[in-house]
Amino acid sequence: MTKKTTRRDFLRRSAAVSAGAFVFPHIVRPSALGLGGVLPPSDRVVIGSIGVGSQGMSNMRDFLELKNAVQFVAVCDVDTDHLTRAKETVDKANGNRDCRTYDDFREFLEKEQLDAVALALPDHWHGIVYTEVINKKVAVYGEKPISRTIEDGKTIVAAAKKNNTLWQTGSWQRSQPNFHRGAELVINGRAGKITYIEVGLPDGNRGIGTPPIQEVPANLNWDMWLGPAPKVPYRGVVHWDWRWILDYSGGQLTDWTGHHVDIANWGMGMEYMTPVEIAGSGVYPAEGLYDAPVEYDFRCKYENGVTMRVANSSRLELGMGTTWYGDLGWIHTDRNGVLTASDPKILDEVIEENEIHLYKSDNHWQNFVDCVRSGKQPIAPIEPAFTACMVGLLGEIAMTTGQTIKWDPEKQEIIDNTRASRLVGRPYRKPWTLPTV
Repeated sequence: MTKKTTRRDFLRRSAAVSAGAFVFPHIVRPSALGLGGVLPPSDRVVIGSIGVGSQGMSNMRDFLELKNAVQFVAVCDVDTDHLTRAKETVDKANGNRDCRTYDDFREFLEKEQLDAVALALPDHWHGIVYTEVINKKVAVYGEKPISRTIEDGKTIVAAAKKNNTLWQTGSWQRSQPNFHRGAELVINGRAGKITYIEVGLPDGNRGIGTPPIQEVPANLNWDMWLGPAPKVPYRGVVHWDWRWILDYSGGQLTDWTGHHVDIANWGMGMEYMTPVEIAGSGVYPAEGLYDAPVEYDFRCKYENGVTMRVANSSRLELGMGTTWYGDLGWIHTDRNGVLTASDPKILDEVIEENEIHLYKSDNHWQNFVDCVRSGKQPIAPIEPAFTACMVGLLGEIAMTTGQTIKWDPEKQEIIDNTRASRLVGRPYRKPWTLPTV
């Protein structure tokens, strides 16, 4: 017989968590308020994109499929090839040649009057661009991880709170049925009391050596692409491959915590809880341009007694994905519809009407657009996304220093460790600065 969790049990268990949550009314522009059914152009959500490389194009196509709900009008990128491809895609979908293009996000934000902006940029740009977009008081669809550093993330979240920003994170696993079902079973006690979680992430890229300095292609504004990151010569490594370089990303570690740690937190009611102690180790490329960790294994301890182990998947029994271990069994979920349990009968359990029913979305991009029009909270708001991101960033600091990191969730700072505290932020290359809130 499995144990069921009532709403009262859940609220009692989450009391300390809820104190850190924020709920606020959202600003909705008049142009976004339409009637049901097929919407005339004047009632569609007017949207543009900053960053239209691989992920940005993928998101843009998903929005364009919502033909009766959105009106795509503008795109921005530092690569003119990306701009050309994006404009052609938008114009074809709209049946015109009206999509406007920009190579500088500042001009984009100055000239465009939008209901929403979709963002897909290298992580080192998130602090500046995310904050600037939020300060324009538009709805935001922003890719994870929220930030490259803890300092940047705190600024972005603070700006979102101040501006009452409606935010959807690109953590689309929340809109997939197996992840939703797994998390809902866990939060309702079907695996019993959970004290241990494993999160399996992909290995990193072991490197390509050090490519020779090359001439910057005519289509790329390399200095603008670097932005606040250190000035370095162009070596042919740019789109997508920036993920393996610490100046721009924390590698697969910080990228994928935004997915699988987010699901782990969702199933535990820990969306607003950060760990209080983090310790572990990583393996880094021995030489070459790529320097992000290729393997990682660290443990996070929480105030509620839960321990979360985050590691590259080959180190874990069930591999990739999220596994919750309770006193009644375990539940595991991963991509490609994976949902398994120690006892298959657990998966057949019915969630009763009086139990906890997690937010449900069948389409991540439709959910965002619907919420822009209604003012309701999307399924993947910003603060839970930053909470998941923090696990990767704190883990990175623990691996870099080789020390056990103590974190104060209330003050949002590292305790009694000067060396580690220096790593919560990174200096920006002049003239770039982190925007004020």
